[in-house]
Amino acid sequence: MKKLFGILIASAALAVASIDANAQAPADIPADMNALMSKYTCIACHRPNQRLVGPAYADVAKKNYSDEEIVNLIYNPIPTHWPGYPPMAPMKQVPKEDAMKLATWINSLDGGAKKSSTKKTTTKKSTKKSA
Repeated sequence: MKKLFGILIASAALAVASIDANAQAPADIPADMNALMSKYTCIACHRPNQRLVGPAYADVAKKNYSDEEIVNLIYNPIPTHWPGYPPMAPMKQVPKEDAMKLATWINSLDGGAKKSSTKKTTTKKSTKKSA
């Protein structure tokens, strides 16, 4: 009986904590992104501008990953990219369309710089000597 009562109390506490966490979703997360982050449990470890278990999404945006690279990292995390954080579990249950929406939003947090998956090339200026 004590064991059942303990389980009941723990379940109630967990339910209240998760309701409270959803009620206090940060104001800087758009409703559509908050829905995706909650559905796939991203919000348990990540926030836009706050380090939790995982890095802040603004810090992810600063790494200059393309949207496609972020999607790949959602499915196949590379812990060496984030020393000082526990390894992220692969989130292969996230549909690619939703992962791409999240990636695009994450990259928007760097101040609006556009990410592309192509490499930049530089050209040399030629100078002519005048006689």
